[in-house]
Amino acid sequence: MQRYVGTTAMGLRAPIVKKGEDLAEIVCDVVKNTVESNEIKLRDKDVIAVTESLLARSQGNYVDISAITKDLNNKFDKKIGIVYPITSRNRFSMILKACANTEKEINIFLNYPSDEVGNALFDESILYGSDVNIYSDTLTEEEYRKIAGDKSVHPFTGVDYVELYKSYAVNDNIKIYLSNNPSDIVELCDEILVANIHDRNYLTSLFKNLGAKTVYNLSHIMTESIDGSGYNPDYGLYGSNLASDHSIKLFPRDAQDFVEKVQKTLKESYSKDIEVMVYGDGAFKDPVGKIWELADPVVSPGFTKGLEGTPNEIKIKYIADTKFDALKGEDAVKAIREEISQKESNLMGNNASLGTTPRRITDLLGSLSDLVSGSGDKGTPIVLIQGYFDNFADE
Repeated sequence: MQRYVGTTAMGLRAPIVKKGEDLAEIVCDVVKNTVESNEIKLRDKDVIAVTESLLARSQGNYVDISAITKDLNNKFDKKIGIVYPITSRNRFSMILKACANTEKEINIFLNYPSDEVGNALFDESILYGSDVNIYSDTLTEEEYRKIAGDKSVHPFTGVDYVELYKSYAVNDNIKIYLSNNPSDIVELCDEILVANIHDRNYLTSLFKNLGAKTVYNLSHIMTESIDGSGYNPDYGLYGSNLASDHSIKLFPRDAQDFVEKVQKTLKESYSKDIEVMVYGDGAFKDPVGKIWELADPVVSPGFTKGLEGTPNEIKIKYIADTKFDALKGEDAVKAIREEISQKESNLMGNNASLGTTPRRITDLLGSLSDLVSGSGDKGTPIVLIQGYFDNFADE
């Protein structure tokens, strides 16, 4: 029988998960109820993706900002120079509040005109024709206001992030600069907390080499429990989200143990080799707002072995228009299927793979899962993906 459906992804509704509950058992129950009620047949290489927040919640991996403040006080002396945080109420506001509560001098250095994930501080068109060099010039808040004027409000959130971040000050202890110049930053503050997500390791080394007295990044904060708090030994505060006006939820711990447990249970129940992953933000960019979604340190902190690597695919339209240009109808279908079934195990550099997406499988599946599950009130934090590893040659 002709097969008409390729990859499918569906969000699975789950109960509200609380601290201490067995998430692996919950996930397997959700899968069981879904396949039975919808008459779904599970197959080898199906994928179950579970959002990171569900795992963190089951672990109770939360931390009060008072514990963060205590950790910061143990690491910094008189100042904290916070370098390149993203402009986000959800991701950074509570971390900044914890920094301000140290009552040390806080210097915030923002990328401009946009942060690393694409959030614009202001409409960059106002720099056209100006003498500002964004690569070398460090702007004070006053200089920034003269340039930005009333164009400093984020187009999607309606928030003036410089104003917002200043509002967390304790006894007026926050100064804000706009700078893409690490040398200027070290001259202004030699106690550095790198808040940048994706270049954290490079920047940490750079500031050490530039002579900063103290250098940490967010992965070094809350790596151990303080007064019974949550913690993350690998990512610290990276991947955290606002939970309340005094606490944040951290990225989950032990994600690898979790996915392997779920995979083992599903194997015992269905005799199928089902892949499992934990996913956070997808890695895609909004074409209008220019925001790159990935504010987590990785897309997937834990995944089973079958999800390692990158796709190895032939571009069908390329070979259809070149090698098999003279063939039509069933002759073309037959030839292309045979070509796919006999493809090399590694097509890197082969023209037949031109135009295929050169990304890791977990990043692609994590992005798909993030879009399917949504980030609001859909209530589908578990995603079932079928047919992803199939191709046109599979019946």
